[in-house]
Order: sequence, then C-alpha cells, then structure tokens
Amino acid sequence: MLLLCCLMLLLLLPLSSMPQKLPTRDEELFQMQIRDTAFFHDSSVIPDGAEISSYLFRDTPKRYFFVVEEDNTPLAVTVTPCDAPLEWKLSVQELPEEASGEGSGEPEPLEQQKQQITNEEGIELFSYKGNDVEYFMSSSSPSGLYHLDLLSTEKDTHFKVYATTTPESDQPYPELPYDPRIDVTSLGRTTVTLTWKPSPTASLLKQPIQYCIVINKEHNFKSLCAVETKLSSDDAFMMAPKPGLDFSPFDFAHFGFPSDNNSGKERNFLKPSSKFGHQTSSKQRVDLHKVCIRNKNIFTVSDLKPDTQYYFDMFAVNTNTNTSTAYIGTFARTKEEAKQKMVELKDGRVTDVFIKRKGGKFLRFAPVSSHQKVIFSIHSCLDAVQVQVRRDGKLLLSQNVEGVRQFQLQGKAKAKYLIRLKGSKKGASILKVLATTRPNKQSFPSLPEDTRVKAFDKLRTCSSVTVAWLGTQERNKFCIYKREVGDSYNEEQKKREQNQCLGPDMRKKSEKVLCKYFHSQNIQKAVTTETIRGLQPGKSYLLDVYVIGHSGHSVKYQSKLVKTRKFC
Repeated sequence: MLLLCCLMLLLLLPLSSMPQKLPTRDEELFQMQIRDTAFFHDSSVIPDGAEISSYLFRDTPKRYFFVVEEDNTPLAVTVTPCDAPLEWKLSVQELPEEASGEGSGEPEPLEQQKQQITNEEGIELFSYKGNDVEYFMSSSSPSGLYHLDLLSTEKDTHFKVYATTTPESDQPYPELPYDPRIDVTSLGRTTVTLTWKPSPTASLLKQPIQYCIVINKEHNFKSLCAVETKLSSDDAFMMAPKPGLDFSPFDFAHFGFPSDNNSGKERNFLKPSSKFGHQTSSKQRVDLHKVCIRNKNIFTVSDLKPDTQYYFDMFAVNTNTNTSTAYIGTFARTKEEAKQKMVELKDGRVTDVFIKRKGGKFLRFAPVSSHQKVIFSIHSCLDAVQVQVRRDGKLLLSQNVEGVRQFQLQGKAKAKYLIRLKGSKKGASILKVLATTRPNKQSFPSLPEDTRVKAFDKLRTCSSVTVAWLGTQERNKFCIYKREVGDSYNEEQKKREQNQCLGPDMRKKSEKVLCKYFHSQNIQKAVTTETIRGLQPGKSYLLDVYVIGHSGHSVKYQSKLVKTRKFC
C-alpha cells in the first residue's frame, strides 16, 4: 500500500526541540525522525490515488517521496509533462529496520537514521527523458521508500504526477478504445470533419466522459495539461491547485518554494518575480483553440483557412476526477481555393465581370504593341469594389471604385498588367471594364462627380414634376425614363434596383420621356433641368436619367423617387 504521508519534512522547530515524526498510515511500521532541512527542504509526498500538479524551475531538481509498506504490492506511477520535456527517475530504498527500537526499547539515534537515508541513493527502477506522458507499472513491488526525482533543463514548467497501489481498481484516467486514432472523414476549403471511437470508460463503465478537441497550426499536443498551459494567460507561474484530490498539502502550502517560518514572507513567495514577469510579457500567444463537446464522437471544425495545415488532438476527460487521456492526434491540410480563370482583356473592348459576395477576379491585359499610356476605365454597377493594378508585378494603384472611374498609367514596352478586383461584403458585384492604349478610344461617357437627380418641390404639380442634374464639358446624350410605383415603394427597394449597367434598351418604350444632348464649356454652369408632364395626381414615380457615350455605352444616374400633388 502506498503510504500517504503528510510529510512535515521542513522541520521548522529548532534543533534543540523534539525530533519530527514522518506520519504514515500505520506509524508502527515506519517511524523516522528527520530534520535534515538541507536535504528535504524542497520535497513533498505523493498521496495514494490522487493526481498532483506542481512546478519545476529550470535546472532545479525536485524530489517526491512515497512509501510502499508491504512486499509484492502493485504499483503504478504516471508523470505528465506540460510544456517542456522532463527528466525523471524512480528509485527505491530499503526502509530502516524496525525504527521503533523493538529490541532495545529505544528509538534509533536520529543521526544514524539521517545518515542511512542521505547516504543511500537507492536502486533505480525506471528513468525517462522526454515530453511524452510516461508511466511505470509493476504488479509486484518491494516495500521501501520510493524517490521520484524530476528535472527540467529547458525552462520553468508545470507537470503532473499520479501514483497508486491499487491500479486495477482505481482506473483514474479514461481508457482509450482499441483504435485510438482520430479519423478525418471530410475535408473542405474551410471545414474538417473528425470522428473517433468512444472511450470504454464511457460506453462500458458509464462514467461521465466528455471529449475536448484542440486545433492549432503548429504541432500536436501529448497532454491536455500542455494545451491548458499554452492557453493560460500567465504560464510563468503555477496557479494554485484546487483543494481536493489534485494537490498535496505540501504543494498547496508552498507551491514548491523553500519554506519559511514567516508567513508574511511565504505570501511574498507567491508573487512572481520580475524575471517571470518579463517572460510573461514577452511570450507570444499561439493560435490555439479548445472545444469540449460532451460525449459526441463526431465534430466538424469550421471557419478554417484554405490551403492551410492544421493539427487536431482529442482528449477524453473524466468530469468527476478532471483527469484526461490523449487520443492519437492527426493533421490535415484544407483544400485550396478554386483556381480562378484569368480573364484576358482585349484592347478597346468592354468586358463584363461578375464577382460573388466577398469574392475576387483577376484580369490580364497584355498590349500587343508598344505604348506610351494605358487607360483603364471601370464601371462598378452596384456597390464599391476594390481595384488593384500591377505592371510586371509592381503595384501601380489600389483604390475603391464606385460608379465610373478612369485611370491613366504610364506605358512600358512589352509590359503585362494584372488587375485584381475584390467584391463588396454587402453582395455580388457587377462591373464593366475597358483597357486601351488609345486615349481617344473611350467607350464610357464622362460623368460629373455628383450623379444625383434633384427634384424641385415648389415646382411640383398634380400632373408634373421638375428635376435637374449635372452634366460635363463633353457633349453627351441624356435620356429620361419614368415608372409608376406603389405608395409602399421605399428607398430600400430603390437601392436594390440600382444597377447602373442596365441601359435604356432594358426599359419599356412606354416609360421613355425624352432624350436630349447637353454639355457646357463652363463646368460651373453644366446643369440642365427638365419638366416631366402627363403624370397622375397623388402618384409616385421612379425617375431614371441615362447618359449615353459615343460608343453607345450608357451609365445611369442615381434613381429619384418623386410624387405628384394630390390636390391642386
């Protein structure tokens, strides 16, 4: 049986006081009086059947003790490194013979007991170096004083230890199925579906088990302890264990620090030093996510990035004991985005482009002859889009375009131009794009900065409305169309119909009011007005003004909703 010792190994009494006893489950079997603070000042005792959490400073060894009182006792010891590899060794040392002094009636002298323990390192039973969850198991262990020595040579780190003399009945950790692998059953550009076989601890023993999935882009994790350390906002100092089965009285009181008689000084030890504060502030957090999904055995991870490798780990967690077991982790790369077909632009020809919501398109323009200038005209029919133009890989411009915009760039012999269009977040985008090396080849009409249509309320009658709009110095053809709408027609419906690329050819002939040519050399006076007659009293109408260029390409001004007077 593993001896649960509440070791008061930090002998706080003066040397002249009575020697301290090592408490055991049966003190008649093991009575030792130890006050060697140099040897035992930073040690603790492992309780039987409970997992403890503790902390190691770099290059500072730590020793734990436990006692097996009888020969042929089953024994299991499990060590879980959290965020750094550990070196650990398990040794056993013979118990002193009848420390109770059965023959003489007097206890063995303290100096003799101390010499006996400190001089004997014991027999090494097992050793390990690495960051795996490793364990020692024996169906028949000898009685004796067992030492568990741990060392971290890389950095300060957390770890967990579990020891028991009844491994068959305890079963502290959830059992893994016969096939403990995680299967990737479906793989998309932004999703991965995982399945796994349930833990027998849940399916057969009916214990409360939940599954926690961990996703990251760096590596697989070998323990949930390692995951929680990475997720912690301050992993430079061990958090206080919760009272219960996951701590020893020694660790809860001192957190692995040397003891001190002054309680105020002990409280100061709980504050991280400037050394640890510096480590915490400089440490960068990893992109790590943990999701617990109760007792399901299928889960789809979503919102992933395309063409990116992710690592997936699964942990079965016993919600009663808070112990966990890791499945065999896996990794998968999400699918690439569908390669977009490059659209080739022809010199002087308008190309229609459709972009999905939040999508993008690439256009290529390769002039066949040498050129001094290249002109890109872009008509965004709906919402604004982002436009980038590169020449032979060099970025020349990056702007948002709404309505009609024209960009004139310096030419270069044998240059190739790549145009990247990024759609709106609001919805799909429709564009018309023209690329040309001939400045006089203009398919799009020139537009004023303000493309609103203004209605004059004072000139409104029961059968007519008067509107005005701005023109340019270039002589263009303007056509006005009207359409009667119901009283429930509102600005939201009008916004949905604001496709500026739909020309007059898509309108009914009965909706046409008139067409006229207009321009002004004085840009300040480039304003024209028109009165639309023959309307019905108290009715609402949607008015559209189209400007038509020399090549026949049209652009629609912003629609205007008007209403005639009901009584005159």
